[in-house]
Amino acid sequence: MLKNYTTKIPALQTVGEIQAILAAHGAKKILIDFDNGHVAGINFFIDTSLGMRAFSLPARVDGVAAALAKQGVKCDPQHAENVAWRILKDWIAAQMAFLESEQAALDEIFLPYMINQDGATLYELFNNGRLALPT
Repeated sequence: MLKNYTTKIPALQTVGEIQAILAAHGAKKILIDFDNGHVAGINFFIDTSLGMRAFSLPARVDGVAAALAKQGVKCDPQHAENVAWRILKDWIAAQMAFLESEQAALDEIFLPYMINQDGATLYELFNNGRLALPT
């Protein structure tokens, strides 16, 4: 079963927990994106080895809803949103443990989510062919 599929914790409460984790690890600014009253993503600014950088972490609720449906778990969109944010919080907490144990740098961990001046993540640029690595 999908992690956190039984959560009763509202997405906004989880986002508060994520903000606390990020703030404890040096985030300077944290912004929440909303879509029709639902939490869609969290953006944060933090010092990295290359200076202040911005990162954007989405909660892909549709993917969670599809995964739960495949597993035979009935849920409404609000529950899928709650599960998506709990999964993201657990992932962030695990990544911070990786950081604290000096196994990786923060920018190394969150690199795919680093955003440019246009708001596109490095992953989006790579996926759209606008950022290529030599073959």
